[in-house]
Amino acid sequence: MKFSIIVPVYNRPKEIKELLISLNRQKFTDFEIIIVEDGSTETCKNEVEAFTKQLSITYYFIPNGGQGFARNYGMKRAKGEYFVLFDSDCIIPPEYLRKLKNAIDERSLDAHGGPDAATKDFSLIQQAINYSMTSMLTTGGIRGKTKDHSSYQARGYNMGLSRLAFEASEGFIDPNKGEDIELSIRLKKLGFKLELVEEAFVYHKRRNTLFSFFKQSFSFGQNRVNVSRYHPEAIKAVHILPSLFLGYNIFVLLCIVLNLPYHEIFLSVLLLWFTIILVHAFLKTKSLLVAGLAVITSFGQLNAYGMGLITEKIKAILFWSGKYTDQ
Repeated sequence: MKFSIIVPVYNRPKEIKELLISLNRQKFTDFEIIIVEDGSTETCKNEVEAFTKQLSITYYFIPNGGQGFARNYGMKRAKGEYFVLFDSDCIIPPEYLRKLKNAIDERSLDAHGGPDAATKDFSLIQQAINYSMTSMLTTGGIRGKTKDHSSYQARGYNMGLSRLAFEASEGFIDPNKGEDIELSIRLKKLGFKLELVEEAFVYHKRRNTLFSFFKQSFSFGQNRVNVSRYHPEAIKAVHILPSLFLGYNIFVLLCIVLNLPYHEIFLSVLLLWFTIILVHAFLKTKSLLVAGLAVITSFGQLNAYGMGLITEKIKAILFWSGKYTDQ
């Protein structure tokens, strides 16, 4: 089996270099790499050219159209039997492709999604963000730790599909806004077998500031609503929980400001949640600093996601009722 690795990139030459270094260390070597520069002003062409003697690699520059369409562009030009999609801020463990090939062969997979993780040399913020994004206490295990591998919805930073699955689905139908989740759902509806491959994980650097992470979390909430335009069943109870969490926090704040009876009890429940996250994050990361930051990233992530989902849902309702028009 020959893999075609597709990577869209936008203004991230340093990260591409780190990604290519990790791909050059793969134990399974039957693969090509296709880099699609999505209209960057700071290109990675020089970084890519430095690896042309070590790797089978092709570089394309296209006008900015969004990561989903950039991936489609790369897959249309791929030569492999199976397409692997990574984000440019990922580092790939040496055994990744070998483990993925074994899983595809043993489980007869047409598509897959894999988890992400952080290494100890990531910044404290990146490690805290990784906890927030992967913990059962925050995302509910929907990002790579679900027990039912067939229920997994793959994410674009670490997913793949066969050539046949790509040709049947025609790839991504959105440039962004949850395009990976939409494709995952559609592939399953088309009868293709997509499952989580836990052992095929990547090290994912993610956002490196609190502001950018919370902004991204807000967009994740919006994206879930966008996916529901195509698949109404895409919004489940676990996706509504952050909105309830946001509502509870607003309620607690109002109770404190208005000095309402029993506000100490409501506040203590929230403080208990903070404590649980702190202890759990410390047990996972073995770092009190990371655990303390994880309390902040988890609190901000859930509130931002909930706000994104609520605001986008209101916008969608107004649009569908004919009362909303884009400016």
